[in-house]
Amino acid sequence: MRLTWSQPEDLVVAELIALREQGADLADVESVAARWVAAGGTTEPSPSGASAHPAPPELRGLARDLLDELETLQPHSDSEPDDWEAITSLLPAADPTMDGAEAGRQTHAAPSGISSGLAERITGAWSGRAAGCLLGKPVEKIPRHGIEEILRATNRWPLETYFTAVGLPDDVAARWPWNRRSAPTSLEENIDGMPEDDDLNFPILALHLLETHGADLTTEDVARSWLANLPAGRVFTAERAAYRNLLDARPIPETATHHNPFREWIGALIRTDAYGWAHPGDPLAAARLAWVDARLSHVRNGLYGAMWAAALCSGSLTASGVEEVLDLADGVIPPRSRLASAVGLGRDLGLSGRPTAQALDVLHAGLGHLHWVHTLNNAALIAYALSAGAGDFGRSIAIAVVGGWDTDSAGATVGSVIGGLLGASGLPARWTEPLQGRIATSMPGGPSRAIADLSARTSALSAGSST
Repeated sequence: MRLTWSQPEDLVVAELIALREQGADLADVESVAARWVAAGGTTEPSPSGASAHPAPPELRGLARDLLDELETLQPHSDSEPDDWEAITSLLPAADPTMDGAEAGRQTHAAPSGISSGLAERITGAWSGRAAGCLLGKPVEKIPRHGIEEILRATNRWPLETYFTAVGLPDDVAARWPWNRRSAPTSLEENIDGMPEDDDLNFPILALHLLETHGADLTTEDVARSWLANLPAGRVFTAERAAYRNLLDARPIPETATHHNPFREWIGALIRTDAYGWAHPGDPLAAARLAWVDARLSHVRNGLYGAMWAAALCSGSLTASGVEEVLDLADGVIPPRSRLASAVGLGRDLGLSGRPTAQALDVLHAGLGHLHWVHTLNNAALIAYALSAGAGDFGRSIAIAVVGGWDTDSAGATVGSVIGGLLGASGLPARWTEPLQGRIATSMPGGPSRAIADLSARTSALSAGSST
């Protein structure tokens, strides 16, 4: 059986790449790689997450042994720690003797009580996340130049509305096939509400976790909720590895490191918006809950990406502009981490005034070697789209999508932040009306959720966090 993100022979290849990226001892890494190649293994990664055919039993057995060996080579860095106390000790305004909620309130005071304006911004954030995700769904995995070719062939360049297959020449469609899971329901001519996507399933799940556990949420609570509410086939990359480790009774946080080469990819970043929405203007408290969630499956920059996204969403509900939001979110990133460097690059490009194509060239030249769902390249693109978009919703999500890489996830995060800044009434109807006020989901409780209901529930949490 062909299993994506799970076959040991594919994980070896991905782990070799991850260790090189993360600064492991290259001599040790290349020694394992040489033994793998000598036994008949490949070092070429599979773009889809699984090789075409499972390996023979003897090679698969070797792969498992080598994965155990490679696990011992995972590097550690004082500038990129995993523990909360070590992370907060690196942040300029945090006191590591305080818990996360207290430290967050010391650094950025939360608003007192819920207001109609804040509730409106929360609705904008949910709607913006859905619209940005929907825009990017059809072209997920398609490279930047392929996205542009599709748009030009359908007379939609520059991107100003949802994608369409109407008028798309057969040769272009064959060269750049749509995301087969998403395209039927995410092209303009077919949209009937927001179709299911993991970028929306996870915020829905996080909302439930917050309603159930509040600030006392633990990583074990997150794990139990995954097993109870998430079908295994609805999680990918690091989440699938962590899910397997849970079923194998691996302890937390070993769930994030055992046979999990995707531990710094984007999966945790897409899970944490609701922690920010529940803590408006309190980015460090939001980041702490994001860390609690993310450590189930991620380490280092995978953790920081989740914390950064939660802080962005927290700031978006109280700030007056994009740069203020980005400043607040910068405060939860370890300053000498690779994520800080990537986000800084994106922000610098956004303020540089360069044409979009030139700025994207720079991003791809510096970070294009990373997998298309890595945290670092996508975070840099998100930061660039937010800064360059300067608060314009359509322009911001369009930049996030035409930049390539994880188009639906980047579009979702950018849409969430700008939606929070503008509020529901500030979002253009051409982006929100096709959503029809609902989000499809496989979460227990029915096949869809009303955005108005999700927003009301989130607003109730936001009111509680500021009392």
